[in-house]
Amino acid sequence: MEAARVIIIARILLLVQIPVAVLHTVVWGQGGSDSAVVAVYNISAPAGSEAVLQCHSQRMVWTQDRLRDRQRVVHWDLFRSAPDFTMERVLDMFSAGEQRIYNAYNKDRVGMDKTAFDDGNFSLVIKDVKTSDRGIYSCNLHHHYCHLYETTKVQLNVTKSPRRERRFWDGEKAVFVVLQGSTVLLPCVNRRPVWTESHSEEDQQVVHWDRQLPGVRHDRADRLIDLYASGERRQYGPLFLRRKMNITADAFSQGDFSLTVSNLQQPDRGVYSCHLHHHYCGLDERRVFHLSVDPPLPPELTAAPRILPHDAPNTNVVEVPRVINVIVPEHRGHFLQQLGYILATVLMLALIAVILFLLSRRYKKRALEYDLRRSERGNMTSNDFEMGATELKMCNQEEMRRDYKNNLLKEADMCKLPSAKVIDLDKEMDKAAWK
Repeated sequence: MEAARVIIIARILLLVQIPVAVLHTVVWGQGGSDSAVVAVYNISAPAGSEAVLQCHSQRMVWTQDRLRDRQRVVHWDLFRSAPDFTMERVLDMFSAGEQRIYNAYNKDRVGMDKTAFDDGNFSLVIKDVKTSDRGIYSCNLHHHYCHLYETTKVQLNVTKSPRRERRFWDGEKAVFVVLQGSTVLLPCVNRRPVWTESHSEEDQQVVHWDRQLPGVRHDRADRLIDLYASGERRQYGPLFLRRKMNITADAFSQGDFSLTVSNLQQPDRGVYSCHLHHHYCGLDERRVFHLSVDPPLPPELTAAPRILPHDAPNTNVVEVPRVINVIVPEHRGHFLQQLGYILATVLMLALIAVILFLLSRRYKKRALEYDLRRSERGNMTSNDFEMGATELKMCNQEEMRRDYKNNLLKEADMCKLPSAKVIDLDKEMDKAAWK
């Protein structure tokens, strides 16, 4: 059983440490024997002015903390998926204390190695795995003094079939499918020097500034200032150079290690670098500043006194107004907006033109019909009028030939008829004979 456990632990460490080894190779390959460059700045200032090369780091803030061991802690948490969706603390451990298990069910079943803070191995061992142990476990490492916060996640699944037991990487975290009732080790390894014990921290915090003249390599740079957290300060070079370049005395209490260079001259140009070292916290950083010195600025011209118009010596001179043309590049959205306005205007004009055309056409049609009616009325003959009158008379005669049902209606109609015309028969006969 012990041999099988050793084999499982070896496989897990091999699986987890492959990407970690690559990461450390890249980081230490960048630094090597030198510090890792975290920032590069280009600064240009006129001659005679003052330049401030800013260098800040909150991880180098010095605090006289006597409880530094309780500042280092590791704790394992468990996140259960559906349907519970709960988070619970499994255990935690301080560098100077015992393990604290939060659930009595996990006592003597879940734990870490007591030498975790010495060898950096914080792996969690779970004995007699149950179905209720499924979920996502997170290993959280905290170092409050060094501002270190790291988290490693491992997903644990439980199966009853030995053929389904396996381990793989899903792209974000390691996934362990283990057999129910077996023992599993969830890996969490951190071998950085941040977990190394030390009792002389103030002697291991140091900041120093270097300067490379043009054409000089970095390993042959001149040391300017050394500043220790204990308060010791060392400055190098001639006296005038030490007076020009300085760091504030409370740099470690504020985390501000900026270098001030006063009265810049051409010999002050070059490459300046700020090195931050904290061996206990594993901090080794470098910030690079490329400083160039420009010609001095011309003295500011004094403004001429204002002259009122009636006091001007030459009133014929007209002052030309100063016009400043500012060309603002148009945005693509502005161009599309203007194009939309133009298209809307064109469509509105086209609609108005169509409406006017239809109205004019309708007006012309009505005028033509009116002219045709007038011409038809002018061509009517007298025969047409006679025919109309004859038809009217026939209609009147037909209406008069109605049968009356009683004498009262007949007498009423007879009263409406015009009076009979008196005709002289002798005269009518004479007219007929003459014809």
